[in-house]
Amino acid sequence: MAGPQRFSSRLATLLTMAGLAIGLGNVWRFPYMMGQHGGSAFLIIYIFFMLLLAVPALAGEWSLGRAARQGPIAALRIAYGPRAGLALGLLIVSGVFMALSYYSIIVANVFYSVWFAARHGFSQAGIDQYQAGLADDGLQYLLALAVCLVSVWVVHRGLRRGIERANRLLVPLFAAIAVYLVAVALNLDGAVPRLLGYLKPDFSRAGPEVWFAAMGQACFSVGLSGILHVMYGSYLRSAEPIVPTSVKTGLMDTGAALLATLFVVPSVLVFGLDMAAGPGLLFDTLPQLFGVMPGGRYLAALFLFGWALVAMLSVIATFDAIIGSLADLTRGRLARGAWTVLVTAAVAAAMFPIAHHRHWIGTLDLVFGSGMFMLGSLLAVVGLGWGLGKATTALQVSPGLPPRLAAWLVGWIRWIVPLALTAILGGFIYANLAAS
Repeated sequence: MAGPQRFSSRLATLLTMAGLAIGLGNVWRFPYMMGQHGGSAFLIIYIFFMLLLAVPALAGEWSLGRAARQGPIAALRIAYGPRAGLALGLLIVSGVFMALSYYSIIVANVFYSVWFAARHGFSQAGIDQYQAGLADDGLQYLLALAVCLVSVWVVHRGLRRGIERANRLLVPLFAAIAVYLVAVALNLDGAVPRLLGYLKPDFSRAGPEVWFAAMGQACFSVGLSGILHVMYGSYLRSAEPIVPTSVKTGLMDTGAALLATLFVVPSVLVFGLDMAAGPGLLFDTLPQLFGVMPGGRYLAALFLFGWALVAMLSVIATFDAIIGSLADLTRGRLARGAWTVLVTAAVAAAMFPIAHHRHWIGTLDLVFGSGMFMLGSLLAVVGLGWGLGKATTALQVSPGLPPRLAAWLVGWIRWIVPLALTAILGGFIYANLAAS
């Protein structure tokens, strides 16, 4: 069961939390968000919201999980009452389930890209063949199924023998790959001047839309959802200082986004490609880049392999959160092993139509990966600050902080963070209603 499990050490805690936070959003979303929203002006605003919004919200989600010492649904039942908490918990878990069903397909696409890059490279003829493979629904479904089965196997091994070990291995490996690739990019002819020009802040372009986009990206980037970090929060040791650890996690996540940017931006600019390519950056623009970049075949395989590994850590965390949540509800009636089989089968079934209609993914990501995640985080933070109350919030976030700072942070989590998350959610709903 989730309750008795605890992280083995502070290092294991930090690497596991960072592994959950760092995902495809750092390479798939962050560089093109900068490209579309004013370059480094967006970056500066993003860091501002990471520290003042995303990190406190992250601390709130962990605090709810540790205070409840159970999975997310059980934690929400404690915060909101048995009936309301159950309904809200099932709603948010269902949203995370749907996100897992399409995200696993995206991760499978990345693993396919690794294989293709290593074997064929991305010449123009190769890109055509690559796009044909990406369009092979059956192949991509089988790869997504493999991603899920490996992830479930890691979850089945437990917190310390499975999840911790995977993060201890993969997070440092990713960091080493990313640093190497940045060094390669910065050594390209003309890379540094182009990068410095791109990074020169232009706050004249930083209107309300840019501030709102940066605020949403900061929350998206660390994986706020009201489910995943609540589950991992239930594994935190009682002596773990939540706020310092959440700050380190936010900085590591930001560091990963910067590493991606320091590789992607100068490389794309040197070879004259489009930094504002949007969601197509990962599967359209980058293959073109590696097709003309010296040593691109091997650099592509290395780059995609590193990101595929950390993306898979998010799949592992999501399976763990869903299975743990449901197992907590049926203690003594349906074992965790049975829920593992049922959840895996359900994800396999849900992935099938998505893999065969992948144009759905954009809509699903808007509804579940953005809207539902923000709603889940809002419910978790409000459940902590107002459901469990001021005293419980203070008990969780105060260790490691000066008393005045702790008191300020409690008020910030109870008042400002929910208002900001509500603004993000409301703006998201408005924008999508206006677009439709």
